Amino acid sequence: MSPTASALLLTAPATVPLAVAGAYALAGLRIRSSSPALPATLQRASARGTVLVAQAPRPDKASKRHPLDRVGLVSPAVILACGSVLAADVVGEGPRSAYSGLLRADALTAWMLLVVGAVALIACGSAPAYLRGERAAGRTSDEAAWRYHVLVQAFLAAMCLALVTANLGVLWVAVEATTIVTAFLVGHRHTRASVEAAWKYVVICSAGIALAFLGTVLIYYAARQAGIAEAWALDWPTLVARADRLDPAVTRLGITLVVLGFGAKAGLVPLHAWLPDAHSQAPAPVSALMSGVLLSVAFAAVLRYRVIADAALGPDFTRVLLAGIALLTLALAAGLLLAQRDYKRMLAYSSMEHMSLISLAAAIGSPLALSAALLHIAGHGLAKSVAFCASGSILQVTGTARIGRVRGLIAQVPRTAGAFGLAVVALMAFPPFSLFASELGIARAGFAAGAGLRWAMAAALLFVLVAFAALATRTARMLLGPGTPAEENPSAVGPLMLGLAACAALGVATGPLTDLLDAAAQVIGGH
Repeated sequence: MSPTASALLLTAPATVPLAVAGAYALAGLRIRSSSPALPATLQRASARGTVLVAQAPRPDKASKRHPLDRVGLVSPAVILACGSVLAADVVGEGPRSAYSGLLRADALTAWMLLVVGAVALIACGSAPAYLRGERAAGRTSDEAAWRYHVLVQAFLAAMCLALVTANLGVLWVAVEATTIVTAFLVGHRHTRASVEAAWKYVVICSAGIALAFLGTVLIYYAARQAGIAEAWALDWPTLVARADRLDPAVTRLGITLVVLGFGAKAGLVPLHAWLPDAHSQAPAPVSALMSGVLLSVAFAAVLRYRVIADAALGPDFTRVLLAGIALLTLALAAGLLLAQRDYKRMLAYSSMEHMSLISLAAAIGSPLALSAALLHIAGHGLAKSVAFCASGSILQVTGTARIGRVRGLIAQVPRTAGAFGLAVVALMAFPPFSLFASELGIARAGFAAGAGLRWAMAAALLFVLVAFAALATRTARMLLGPGTPAEENPSAVGPLMLGLAACAALGVATGPLTDLLDAAAQVIGGH
């Protein structure tokens, strides 16, 4: 592949979403300039946050499609296309780089781009129907809808930049950018609960990102002390190649801070408290993106640092650190799932459960465990995005997120309820969905490891069983029982079925992705 083609493939996943965001911003400006001004009394009431029933759009007007509604699908399509071409190239030819090594793609980059593109396709495909429902109910305006599209596209650009950069400083900046952008998305509805969740998200994740910044500075210091040139002191391939020169004490402290910092964005203890509030208050497609890929992108940063740590300190340090965090997160998630009464928060705690399993697989560190972890990232992203998008439709139909107040969904909205039920079945790791194969692989790798990891794996399976019981009982209560049929939007269900089909296909066979999966596992295994 030519250098120009490499540069194009590495820049497109981040630049195309920014271009789409610009298109949405221009459309929003036109709408704002053409909208009549509100009377002064209504402006003051709006500023105070008063609900103005008279401002609610008519359902027939709000239900109309806008020509730009589907433009947001361009970005996921480009990300998937670039990930596919890079996957075919890096497996046979090795990593690709551009701009003097600032951007770089290896097998892990290509795998994660495919996951981000697939999840974004589901979320962006579901967004127009979701936003039409919100406008019909008077919970959002045209201007807010365009602002939503701009922020989502910027969110995708930041995540893709975090994946394609080889510089750990740029990686930190990109992850911090996701915090800033998604904070506005969490508070999209401007209710008291959503604004509170947004502030909680900003405060906790900023604390985590500050820890990650300190850890990055310490790694930079250790690299400079080891004689690495300033321009390459945060270059990931350079640090991996010269990790044996890094000062062990400084590196140990830096890696600990990085794991805790980026672990906050991945929903791992101790800085996990933002996750259930943010996921429950954000618009459903945004929750799908945050749970489906933001957590995994943050953990991909942890996996990058793990390679450096294992080469500099040996595998025991990260094994103990990641296994301890994984078990604590899993125990907390299982306990909170038992006491959960809100189905969107239930899905958020399920995300903590699955991220802890991925963390445990990274602690095990064998090729089987790492391949299973990457497969789990893909399966969880697909299933959780379907579950969250379906939960948004359920919320619009029922008007409540309380599990105890939702009954007979199969009788009310059979297609949406079927998608939600199948997504939860996938999250419970039933075959043929890929989470069955990945959890089985993690369990096999854990019991094949040392005695300490075998006990950790046994404890993890016990917590998984508790989470399984909590998800099964609460989902069954929502789906079963009598109900009055309600209107259902077929266009909102199509992307969900596509996501479930992809998750099931990965569970049956990885097909042409097998070589990419093995190569990505080798990258984070340090081979």
